[in-house]
Amino acid sequence: MTASGCVTVHGELEVVPTATRSEAAQALKDFTAAYNAADKAYDPALDADRVTGPLGAINQAGLKARQKNSPDGNPKHMPLELTDAEYVIPKKAGWPRWFLADTDSNRDQDSGKLDTRWLLVFTKAGPDAGWKAAYLAVVAPSRMPGFVKDDEGRATPVAADAAGLAVAPEDLGKQYTDYLQQGTPDVFAPGSTTSGWRETRRNTRRAGFSYQYIDQPLNRDTFAPLGLRTKDGGALVFFSSKHFERQTAAKGLRPPVNDDVSALLTGEVQSTLTKERISSQLVYVPKKGAAENDGKVVVLNRLPGLTAAKGS
Repeated sequence: MTASGCVTVHGELEVVPTATRSEAAQALKDFTAAYNAADKAYDPALDADRVTGPLGAINQAGLKARQKNSPDGNPKHMPLELTDAEYVIPKKAGWPRWFLADTDSNRDQDSGKLDTRWLLVFTKAGPDAGWKAAYLAVVAPSRMPGFVKDDEGRATPVAADAAGLAVAPEDLGKQYTDYLQQGTPDVFAPGSTTSGWRETRRNTRRAGFSYQYIDQPLNRDTFAPLGLRTKDGGALVFFSSKHFERQTAAKGLRPPVNDDVSALLTGEVQSTLTKERISSQLVYVPKKGAAENDGKVVVLNRLPGLTAAKGS
C-alpha cells in the first residue's frame, strides 16, 4: 500500500488530545507516590524520573541539600495528598505533549482565604517517554480563569509566538528578567513578585556587604513556556527563569552561609557568595488592549528554589 503526502506516526502530525483522562490520573498518582518516597527518605533518586524542567531542578537540588543535612531522612514527613483532580487536556500535534492537573492538596485549608489549588503541568517528551511534572503553582481558586474548550472538553494550547496577547509566551521570560534588572518593559502588574521584588532588592542593606543581581530567562526544552487559552481571549501561561544573587563582603568580613547553602556549595567562601535559583512563574496574560489591570500581565504564583551556590 502506498500513500501520498504526510504520514502520521505515533500521532506526530495529527492534532489529538495529549492524554486520556485515565492516563493523566495515572501520571498524577505515580508522581505523588514518587514525591512522597523521595521526601520521606530525602533521596532525589526516588523521584528523579517523575520530575523535569523547573520543578525538577528545584526538587532535585532541594532533596540533595536535605539529604546532606539529614542523611537519615525526613523526621517530619507528612505524605502529600492530591485529590479532587480536574484534568485540563489540550489538543495538539507533535511532541512534547502536556496537560494540566488542577488538584486540591492536604497542605492548605479547604475553605476561606487560605484555600488553594495545586496546579501541576505534566509533560511527555516522546511516544516512549514517561510523564513528568515540569511546573507547579499554588493558586487561590478564585483567581483561576475559565479555559476555552471544544465539544469534547479539550483545551486549546497557546503557541509560543501567539499574537493577540499582551506578551507572547516565548517573550515572557526575557521581559520578566529585563523588568527585574531595569524596570522596563513595564508590562507586569504591580505585586510582590514584580514591583515589590525590585523594591526589596533596592532596600537590601547590610553594613560591610554589597549585593548584585543577575536575572536570565529560561525558554528551551523542558523549561519552555506552556499556556492555555482562556475564555476572555487571554491565556494562562507557565514560564521559567534563573536568578543569581551575589553577596560581596568588605575586607575582614565573610558572607554568612547557612546549612541549605552549604549543602549545595562549591568553592570556598572568602569574600563572595553567589546563590543560583531557578524559578517558575504562573501568569495570566490578557489579550492586547484589555482594560482590566491596564492590560498588564498578572503574576499569580512564583515558585523559586535554590539550585546551586558558589564561594570565592
